[in-house]
Amino acid sequence: MVSLSSRRDASMSTHNGSEPNRLERRKARTRAALVGAAQSLLAEGKINVPILEITQAADVGMGSFYNHFQSREELFHAAVEEALDRHGALLDLLCEDVEDPAQVFAQSFRLTGRLHRLHPTLSKVLLNDGLSLTNSDRGLAPRARRDIEAAAEAGRFDIRDPELSMTIVAGAALGLGRLLHDHPERDDAEAADQVAEDLLRMFGLSSEEAHEICRRPLPPLDLPRVGSTP
Repeated sequence: MVSLSSRRDASMSTHNGSEPNRLERRKARTRAALVGAAQSLLAEGKINVPILEITQAADVGMGSFYNHFQSREELFHAAVEEALDRHGALLDLLCEDVEDPAQVFAQSFRLTGRLHRLHPTLSKVLLNDGLSLTNSDRGLAPRARRDIEAAAEAGRFDIRDPELSMTIVAGAALGLGRLLHDHPERDDAEAADQVAEDLLRMFGLSSEEAHEICRRPLPPLDLPRVGSTP
């Protein structure tokens, strides 16, 4: 027979054991709300807003901000890094079954081109950080550099300087994104595929093969909306 005190102790143990999980979930939701608000503000080009405006946009208290970040700059840095990581991880997932490094490069570029319309907030976060992202060790840049080097090593790309090639790709990706935002009447898929095809030709593929690769079906770019709470 279990005593009353034993049942009470077990109940307290269960309660106390679950408390950190609830607290961690609440903290994670608060952090996600702050990061989502920061990403929205970055997308609008609002980088000098007071912290109070950020917390109001996130619908959290001022004190909650300092439980997660020491400054507005630290939050914005985290917001950009998380946007880069989410997009880069998605590209890795969508290209994991592709063996040809030339197709991996083209597929990643084509998917990124479609992101500008499918997820405009994330797109603007990336675009507003500009060319500085080309030297980032997170997100799209290191993956594009990896794919270019892999294609060159496999003899698929004929390039002399991977770093210069990466600079050209970054400029093309950012320019394409800006063009699609400035001209909403343009077909984003057609534009992204054309730029990817031109890049493949520049890297040494024949016109016929570049065209064929960039007309292959793509997996769905199913990315949760920026700022959504997990």
